[in-house]
Amino acid sequence: MNVQSIISSKGSAVATIARSATLNDAIRMLGEHRIGALVVSGDGEMIEGIISERDIVRAASEAGAACFEDSVGSAMSTDVVTCAAGDGVDQLMSLMTDRRIRHLPVVDDAGHLSGIISIGDVVKARLTELEHENRALSDYISGH
Repeated sequence: MNVQSIISSKGSAVATIARSATLNDAIRMLGEHRIGALVVSGDGEMIEGIISERDIVRAASEAGAACFEDSVGSAMSTDVVTCAAGDGVDQLMSLMTDRRIRHLPVVDDAGHLSGIISIGDVVKARLTELEHENRALSDYISGH
């Protein structure tokens, strides 16, 4: 299973936010969409950064509640790790574990945003793979 198969089943919609929006705006969007991260992009194609719940908590722990009026750009991560449609689930698991990240924007060959994968998506895909393998082995053993 690869990124394209995950995107095909979950959809390619990505919640984005402008770098100039406030952290309050980001919090509101995260809650509305029930997600853990927003891609920071002015045009919905080029990735400027990513803002996650962790980034917001880190900003609040350093500056207190006053930071919620600060811009997303002041707290976002700019070293964004991305993946491509052909990347496999095992590769994503390793990347997310090694880099300690929970969200990977998906980019096309031109580097434009084309989706997002969360750790939950990866785990679900891997469980589906394991279920198929288990069923195939069970069928093989029972002679079906």
